[in-house]
Amino acid sequence: MLFAIEGYYENGEIVLKEQPPVNTKTRVLVTFRPAESESPKPSGVKPGLLEGKIRISDDFNAPLEDHM
Repeated sequence: MLFAIEGYYENGEIVLKEQPPVNTKTRVLVTFRPAESESPKPSGVKPGLLEGKIRISDDFNAPLEDHM
């Protein structure tokens, strides 16, 4: 079973915020993600940019015809 525990890496050590639910030697996978201040900047895309330029048919959710 896989599970995730949040923590941080500092001065060569990984510090977990909670005790892992295992009692024996267990394989682990450590993933590093950027700190909040290092996260990528937004791409400049603004929500609603295409408003009024795209139209969805009134019967969009209607069942399709069976052509078999």
